Amino acid sequence: MTAPAADDDQPTPGSGDPGPGEADPDVEADPGVEADLCAEADQRVDADLRVEAIEAAAGVLDGVARRTRVVPDPGLSAALGTPVWFKCEHEQHTGSFKLRGAYHRVATADPAARARGVVAASAGNHAQGVAFAAATFGVPATIFVPAGANPVKVARTRRWGARVEEVPGGVEAALAAAADFAARGGRLLVHPFDDLAVVAGQGTIGLELLDQVPDLGTVLVGVGGGGLVSGVAAALRARRPGVRVIGVQSVLAPAFAASLRAGRRLTAVVGADLPGAAARGRGVPTIPGSRLSGRPVLPRPAARPRTIADGMAVSEPGALTFALATRLVDEVVTVDEAAFWEAMVLLRRAGLAVEPAGAAPVAALLRHGRLVQGPTVAILSGGNIDPGVASRVKSLAAVATDDVGELRTTA
Repeated sequence: MTAPAADDDQPTPGSGDPGPGEADPDVEADPGVEADLCAEADQRVDADLRVEAIEAAAGVLDGVARRTRVVPDPGLSAALGTPVWFKCEHEQHTGSFKLRGAYHRVATADPAARARGVVAASAGNHAQGVAFAAATFGVPATIFVPAGANPVKVARTRRWGARVEEVPGGVEAALAAAADFAARGGRLLVHPFDDLAVVAGQGTIGLELLDQVPDLGTVLVGVGGGGLVSGVAAALRARRPGVRVIGVQSVLAPAFAASLRAGRRLTAVVGADLPGAAARGRGVPTIPGSRLSGRPVLPRPAARPRTIADGMAVSEPGALTFALATRLVDEVVTVDEAAFWEAMVLLRRAGLAVEPAGAAPVAALLRHGRLVQGPTVAILSGGNIDPGVASRVKSLAAVATDDVGELRTTA
């Protein structure tokens, strides 16, 4: 079996990572973010987000959130020369890790505010977690989602009894609408990532991993606003500081990776057409023997293609999560769009149905061989896959004729 392309010291060419001293294209400083705001967030973190808070969150979630399984992947383990495990958060209630933070925030909130209703903004997975929590406590939920959000996620959110409002303009516009609606009615706003209670809930995954993989060396985590990677890193740093925590983003939504390199929060034009994007492969992977090889997924006329990983299409890190990640996360890398497809095919052939953002850590293993140091866990964060994406992944998996190891190394 061929090992994934080695890039022991440098990002894989075409991964979207700029070289030393280079700036990310289509990423600009946020004029509204001052250094003292990040410093203030750091002070709150030092005072409040201790591992005891994450352990308390685990107590709140006991009997509510599933302790999801970890499963080994023999193929990747052999190819990379170290055990590789998948943490199956896509099998969580509501199909995503987001349940943990959302439920913890709602459960520990002021009862009066909670009774007036809970409000959230989300591309879909956080929406389901909040709707689940609201239904559990018998309170109304209103969720604002970007127009054109994943229809599966929207339908499942409504199934939990939430009212869903579509907002044009992306996740940030939905967040603004949610904040305004919550303030006008004195309702409880459950932020998808920039909230200590939410981050503590996500951090319970880190505690589980310490029990499930005792000799854990590296954890790979998909990154949008940073709640999951920050929570997991906080738990691991407190209990086992030597474990490496690596975040993964799409090259078309690289704000967190660029911000960490710059040392300050940056705003990215999410989905902007980056120079050379066509060469990096914005569509499905090229799979030898496949009738679909090279067929684009995004319309060719689109000037501003969007990442297929809708769950991580966030234009800037949260103030709190960035402050945490700056101190706790080893690095955040980016991967090209084809890598998401290859990862989903790999996972499907392993019997795991995972959405694009949930497959990001596996995509990173396909592009960044240097990341693996010791027994490695890839957190599969969500499984609410769009029917069209699922159909394409099924077709790709069916027609791929090469050994799985060869598929995994396709750039």
